[in-house]
Amino acid sequence: MPKLPIISGKELIKVLNKIGYEIDHQTGSHIILRNREVPYRRLTVPNHKVLAKGTLLAITKQAGLTRDEFFKLL
Repeated sequence: MPKLPIISGKELIKVLNKIGYEIDHQTGSHIILRNREVPYRRLTVPNHKVLAKGTLLAITKQAGLTRDEFFKLL
């Protein structure tokens, strides 16, 4: 299994846009995304230059993605 990439919050938002998430609003340095389709999940993505590995894994799991699906979207 490949290592997790080092990506920023903005790059993660671009990946999540591909699966139906769009920016709802921003509070401070955190961007709130909402899914356009059922289930209407909400995700919080920190707008940081480098996301921590644990944060990246947690967000991808909340989005309903497996690790392999995430790598295909990159």
